[in-house]
Amino acid sequence: MTSAVRALIAPAIATLVAAAILAGLGTWQVRRLAWKRDLIATVEARTRAPATPAPSLPEAAVIDPDALDWRHVRIEGRWLPGLQARVHAVVGEPHGRLGGLGVFVMAPLARDDGSIVWINRGFVPTALPPGLSVAAPPAGPVAIEGILRRPEPRGAMTPADDRPHDLWFVRDPAKFAADFGLDPARVAPFTIDADASSTPPGGLPQAGETRVTFANDHLGYAITWYGLALAALGVFGVFARGRLRGR
Repeated sequence: MTSAVRALIAPAIATLVAAAILAGLGTWQVRRLAWKRDLIATVEARTRAPATPAPSLPEAAVIDPDALDWRHVRIEGRWLPGLQARVHAVVGEPHGRLGGLGVFVMAPLARDDGSIVWINRGFVPTALPPGLSVAAPPAGPVAIEGILRRPEPRGAMTPADDRPHDLWFVRDPAKFAADFGLDPARVAPFTIDADASSTPPGGLPQAGETRVTFANDHLGYAITWYGLALAALGVFGVFARGRLRGR
């Protein structure tokens, strides 16, 4: 073995390790791509299916939250008067006429069985257009269709809720129950985003703003990682050829 060949052993090993890591990242992205496509198909099927009755508390307690998330449901009940939580929201591509910075208006709906479900009544922009006001929940029994959502997790960077200014940052029914003094045993472990048919005549809150689109860039990421792996091998090949030719 010549000295030139021996000098290439360490760079060759380093290049192979780097290429293997990069190719592994590409394969991971391919798997993520398959997972994301399955997720999108599942969500689309659930949101487009005919509405079914929202689960009762006993049913919700034994069903995997992932199996309930995104289901198109129907619920009946009466609004609990005087209670609402305004949750920070940014609606970039609204289904209705209004978007931008604002809040989702959450209100509790009491069912005949005594359970309480927090409903996302819709979006209200921070800057209200002239002539528009937010309608209060109607009195009497109501029927609502919408998309069931599991509680939102609170991330490490999520701001603390600002109760004095009536502003929350995650849609968490257990937290709402604690903040408003509701019996947690009666509060459902999910929320429901009301669909557009629940928008009142005045236009606010603007219901039907559930986001059902997902970023799916995994194919591009996979191509990038595989390309970098090939590039690493190519660069080493050029380097090795030059060394072996005595350059």
